[in-house]
Amino acid sequence: LEAQRAGARVIVVDPWRTRTAAHADRHLAIRPGTDAALALGLMHVILADGLADEEYVERHTVGIEPFRERAAEFSPSRVAEITGISEADVRWLAHVYATTRPAAICWGLGLQRTSGGGAAARALTCLPALTGAWRDIGGGIVRGSTFVPLAWNRLQRPDLVRRGTRTINMVELGKALTDQQLAPPIRALYVYNSNPVAVAPDQNRVVAGLRRDNLFTVVHEQFLTDTADYADVVLPATTQLEHLDLVPSWGHYYLTFNEPAIEPLGQARPNNWVFRELARRLELAEPCLYDSDEELVRQALSSGHPWLEGLTFERLREQGYVRVAVPRDGAPFAEGGFPTRSGKCELYSERLAKRGADPLPTFIPPRECASTNPGLAARFPLALLTPKAHHFLNSSYGALDSLVRQEGEPLLFMHSADATARGLSDGQCVEVYNGRGSFSARLRVSADARVGVVLSPAVWWGKRSESRTNSNATVSSELTDLGRGPVFYDNLVEVRAATTRTG
Repeated sequence: LEAQRAGARVIVVDPWRTRTAAHADRHLAIRPGTDAALALGLMHVILADGLADEEYVERHTVGIEPFRERAAEFSPSRVAEITGISEADVRWLAHVYATTRPAAICWGLGLQRTSGGGAAARALTCLPALTGAWRDIGGGIVRGSTFVPLAWNRLQRPDLVRRGTRTINMVELGKALTDQQLAPPIRALYVYNSNPVAVAPDQNRVVAGLRRDNLFTVVHEQFLTDTADYADVVLPATTQLEHLDLVPSWGHYYLTFNEPAIEPLGQARPNNWVFRELARRLELAEPCLYDSDEELVRQALSSGHPWLEGLTFERLREQGYVRVAVPRDGAPFAEGGFPTRSGKCELYSERLAKRGADPLPTFIPPRECASTNPGLAARFPLALLTPKAHHFLNSSYGALDSLVRQEGEPLLFMHSADATARGLSDGQCVEVYNGRGSFSARLRVSADARVGVVLSPAVWWGKRSESRTNSNATVSSELTDLGRGPVFYDNLVEVRAATTRTG
């Protein structure tokens, strides 16, 4: 709002009329999972209408000629058909973006959570290189999570992981716990800093795996979460009031030093204390396994990055928080210097080509939509989105009655046309389901919803719901095209009146 008062124009591209969209100068209600097609359509117009910064492209990008050919495939008419945004609006947005200086693109955690989420992120990052938006202070790409150049490898120690060590992607936890062909099978699970029953996809399979008699599960927690209900042993964890920590930020440039205010209550212990004690009991020789929390913070601050210059453990402890030395007047890629092997924005990526992936930005449609799976869409015609509930942080705070009361209950927002077609009314209790599972919610008929799209704010603990499940019971454990991430927003469902309770 402050930026708008100063003359900025805010345009929101989102399937849902969010709080931000309600205050925007323009809201474009895109079909879920089609952001890459829109980005490619914008670049088609920018190139065709002579709006590209050819000097920046020549000096600081790689692969412009094959990229031109790819962008030419995404005409405004084709993009309108894919995205549901009109051809006129595609052209309008391309011109507004290319001719506004500075121009910033800010994305959250939605567009990546589909089958082609990696391709979507890649396409969007090409836009500011094409228009030269990276030249400007305040231009380029803005992310909600701030990059802090800590010495992460000193904390994570990838050098200690033996080659060939098996890892399990948490997205596929349910599959791994129930896979009878997995050799060797998972026999023990130690859970900390997470509530996988609530947050992992394919919830029913996760629960089935945790119910195995031959799985030993330990949960280190502050609360009796949905996951803790299936534990063989629950270890009490400390809260932020009881342990030392270093806290990076979301949306700003401050590092915070967390000084414990009280001694741990009862038998509560921090994560690192448990890890050190396990190392002692197992008689492990690696010295770093015994580093104190203070030593770990000092190591994290030792990256040598110029943004951390002058930032010491002593200064943090004394001041409580310190701004990372990000230049206030900086434009990090104004003169190139991209974190790629070429040092340029790679419109064409040799590295991706060698991996067998498309070397150019592309559009990968959702796995679950009418164009890719018409049979599935006939049975489950509604696309389910599950953005964060305003009073929770993923599943965090789901144990706090005060915040649960403010959030109310699990809700499902639906357009009136979709509700009428199903004989549903506002305030009715409904069941949202597909072939993987179901959850219950209170229906809210809303003009903020796009036809064919339903929305349920998440993440509720199952024990707070009549169905004892949440929206992740309906989500697939398939992975994204790049990065092996979750596909929470690539999910078709149907909705009917609930039979478990009455409105």
